[in-house]
Parts: sequence; structure tokens; C-alpha cells
Amino acid sequence: MPESKTGFSFEIFSNPESNSSARAGTITTAHGQIATPAFIPVGTKATVKSVMPETMHELGAQALLANAYHLYLQPGADIVDEAGGLGAFMNWSGPTFTDSGGFQVMSLGAGFKKVLAMETDTVQSDDVIAENKTRLAHVDDDGVTFKSHLDGTMHRFTPEFSMQVQHQLGADIMFAFDELTTLMNTRDYQVMSLERTRLWALRCITEHQELTKQRSHRPYQALFGVIQGAQYEDLRRKAASDLGAMDFDGYGIGGALDKHELGTIVSWVTEELPLTRPRHLLGIGEPEDLFVGVEAGIDTFDCVSASRVARNAAVYNNSGRFNITNAKYRRSFEPLVAGCQCYTCTHYTQAYLHHLVHAKELLASTLLTIHNEFFIVGLVAKMRETLLAGTFQEFKTEFLGQYRRPGLTND
Repeated sequence: MPESKTGFSFEIFSNPESNSSARAGTITTAHGQIATPAFIPVGTKATVKSVMPETMHELGAQALLANAYHLYLQPGADIVDEAGGLGAFMNWSGPTFTDSGGFQVMSLGAGFKKVLAMETDTVQSDDVIAENKTRLAHVDDDGVTFKSHLDGTMHRFTPEFSMQVQHQLGADIMFAFDELTTLMNTRDYQVMSLERTRLWALRCITEHQELTKQRSHRPYQALFGVIQGAQYEDLRRKAASDLGAMDFDGYGIGGALDKHELGTIVSWVTEELPLTRPRHLLGIGEPEDLFVGVEAGIDTFDCVSASRVARNAAVYNNSGRFNITNAKYRRSFEPLVAGCQCYTCTHYTQAYLHHLVHAKELLASTLLTIHNEFFIVGLVAKMRETLLAGTFQEFKTEFLGQYRRPGLTND
């Protein structure tokens, strides 16, 4: 879509590694450019927890993603709109993303929260609910009725309403409303859900186009379709083909999937999607998964992991993750991670961070989140750099050769 027409565009630079789908590019929005591949930190309620927006800019974040569901419930999309949009509301001058609310409505409504990539050998059913939980969301062909996790009040999201909320929030990139399934749903339900999401996508486009005309005083907001289909190749390819033919500015790849098959599933989708539009992988942020996504042709990622694990005292480094609460750090006056150039590592010691965590000081979350976000943002930026230089495979081999998966800490 021409930049002169909408203020949104995507340019792809040639990939020197012909045996890979990886690519480097630039997304242009009304509030700035995003050099891709890029990691987009999550600021759920218009804030990356415990970290100032200015600090996120300083550590290298190019854009931030907020959640439509949470901002709709509190403080209300109308208030964000009155403030001038998400960026103005949170004092962030760069590009912003919002998700459709579909993930939170469905996952919180089923009681699973982030636990959607469940074991595939679990007995499948069409009425999936977490153990000892009460269903808070009910889906039909028109939309979803759900109970607020904050106060128990009842609400309803439809494709049209999700578009209305996201237009009020004013993010540069927003996502179509989709139905989220889990790996515990039957294939028959996945097929039905995929058709529902396809029809919702058409409704989102129609409402988006109408709201764009009505709100011409606001910058153009790009709309991304969301590809579902769980772990089924035919369903993923069908969804990508169906939505790829629609008038979307880009695409998000979401839904439940087996992480061990991430590259395969993403490749099914990217092989079907238009080459010239950006692709976003929703909810993926672990280093090894980021490499897999980039190789499969993903341009942007978002995930809460970097900040979430920081609040539990977990620290990323090139050899994996470690926990700063370990006793060996109590008297260690070395930087948090040797050689790291983030603000935390250049100003604070392991002993001090160890103390803050054990003392339950709020500053611990701030300093650890700064480091983790710097690490993940910088890692994807390095992938872009090596893609342009033609050395991505060498970088991947070197990095993953020393990086150990979470759970295998270097303590």
C-alpha cells in the first residue's frame, strides 16, 4: 500500500541467503519506522511494567504493544482517545501496536491465561476450560460475551466493537478480532472456528474502512489479519490463503501451537502469505524461538516473557537464563551480566540486585526488566544486522551453540 496514500508501508531489502525465508526490511508508520526483524516489547496496560517509556526508547525498543482488552476495561478506550491516542497517553513517541482483545477474552475466559500450547496427547474436547475454573467467556458467530476479570461485569466484543476500541486507542498497527482456540479443541471445532475467524476478518475490514473515513483527523492505522489453524497444516495454509487475499496491511500469526513445531507451522503460513506485507508472530519471545521465526520469514515479534521473568528474578545472558536470587551472587560485586552495555549492567552489581530481590524492593523489577528487554531487543536487532551482512547463519550457530534453554540455568 503506497505510503503517500496511508502513511503506512513496508519495504523489503534483498536477502543475501537464498536458502532462507529470512528478510530484513522497514515498516513505516505515522509515528516512525521499525527496522525489521524487530522485537516489540509488551506494555499491556500502556506501560511495560516497572519501566518508563523513555527508558524503553533508550534501551533500543522501536515500538510497543498494548492490549485492547485491558485498556478497554481500564481506563477505557474513550479516555485514551481523548488523550490523543495510545502514544500520547503513555508519553511514547514511536510506533505502537494493539492486539484485538481476542487473546485475553478467550484465554482469561477459559482460565488458561498464557498456557495455550498444551500437550497434544490430552483428550480433546469442544468445551475447554481450565481445572477448577469457571468459564468467563462464551463465543457465538457474532462475537464473544465475557465477564471482566476485574469486577465481574459483563461485556461483549464483536469484530466491529474490537475495531471501534482499537481506533479509539489509536495504535499504528492493530489486529483483526479472531477466535482463539487451544490444542485441546477437536479438529472439527478448529475447522468451525477458522471459518468464524474468516468471516470476522471480513467484518473487521469493513468496519476499519468505515472508521478510517470517519476519523480522518487521526493518522492512518494499519490493520493486520490473524492466522489461526492450530497445528494442522491444511488449516494453517487455508487461513493464510483466505486472509492473504483480503485487504489487510499485514498479518499476525497466532493461536495455540506445539513449540517444537514452531518453524514448520510458521513456514506453512509464510509460504501462503503475500511476500510484500509484514508478518508478526504473536506471543513469541524466547531467543531460540526468535531465530526460528526469523528464518521462517517473520518480521516482528511481541512477548511478555522478558519483563515477566524479570519480575521473578530471572536474567537473560548469552549462555541461557540464571536466577539472581542464588546465594552465590550475595557477595558478587561483578556486573549483572559481564560485557552487557545496558544501564543496569553498567551501573549495578549482582550483589545489589540480589539484595533488592530478597528485600522485595520494587527497583529490582525495574532494573532486571531493563536488562532483559535490552537483551531481547538487541538480539533481534543483531539478527537484522547479520542478515544484511550475509552472516546470519554464522551468528545463529555461534549464539545457539552457547545458549541453553530456560530451565537449564547456568547457576
